[in-house]
Amino acid sequence: MRSNSVLQFAMGCFLAATTFAATDAHSDPGAPRQVTPSGPGFQGVYGQMPASQVEFISTANAIKSAAVSGAPTLIWETLEHGEKVECLDCISVVAPLLYDSNAKNREIAAWWLRRRIFGVFGPGEVYEQTLQTLQTSTNAVNRSYAAYALGEFFLAPGIAACATALRGDGDARVRTAAASALGRLNDDGSGALAVGLADSDPGVKLAALASAGRINAFSSLSSVAALTVDASSDVRRRAVEILETLYATDAVVPISAAAQTDADPRVRAAACHALGTLGDSSAVPVLQKLSTSDPNGLVRDMAQIAMLEL
Repeated sequence: MRSNSVLQFAMGCFLAATTFAATDAHSDPGAPRQVTPSGPGFQGVYGQMPASQVEFISTANAIKSAAVSGAPTLIWETLEHGEKVECLDCISVVAPLLYDSNAKNREIAAWWLRRRIFGVFGPGEVYEQTLQTLQTSTNAVNRSYAAYALGEFFLAPGIAACATALRGDGDARVRTAAASALGRLNDDGSGALAVGLADSDPGVKLAALASAGRINAFSSLSSVAALTVDASSDVRRRAVEILETLYATDAVVPISAAAQTDADPRVRAAACHALGTLGDSSAVPVLQKLSTSDPNGLVRDMAQIAMLEL
């Protein structure tokens, strides 16, 4: 009998609390609005959600206006909301953004253009024009932007074009863009990335390293390992990180050498981290020594952490 009274009391408290919460929610202007769709038209889709909070679909005129504005935020918002808007007249206005000085404008322009059904991929249209720009333009900046755009279009013809540019374009900016594009295209360009790894320009090497770590099947690990003794400390560190990313267990020897002898503590620390990830017990003596004798505290700490992983 007593337990039944306790249960009734508890239920009464619960109902009272629920009623109070509901009343309080209705009286509190900051409480969440009811958005369950009901009724016809706008309300049937969005309920009581304010119109200012509803996703809009860009009109053709809005796309054209935004494209010529040069304002990155407006361009991005308008093109993103116009993903499925077919507007042939808009293509000629958006296409020049592929060569805009703002990288975000170039990225969203390529994103929008590659979603077109008509007007972009036919003979003489935007995609073919972009290929020709990379191959024949005398303006190196435009060639580099064209390479980046081909990477964003995700189409096979861009692979050969970017591979050719990476192997032979005379401007490092173009080769850097081509190396990055191959990563976006998920292809090594039939060995072009390995060529990029041996480039004379550090920026090209860094771009090629980033792409090597991104594509599904990069096999030229020896080209990456060779960069652990590059003249640029940024390249050396990135090479070690990519070897770790690719789980290159055959590269334990050059990584161990970098951990012990590299002049840059950032490279040594990265090498210690990589040795821990690769899990080769042959690195234990190296890490033990570094954990006590390296002059840099971060390297010593990283060596100790790496040993815990072995």
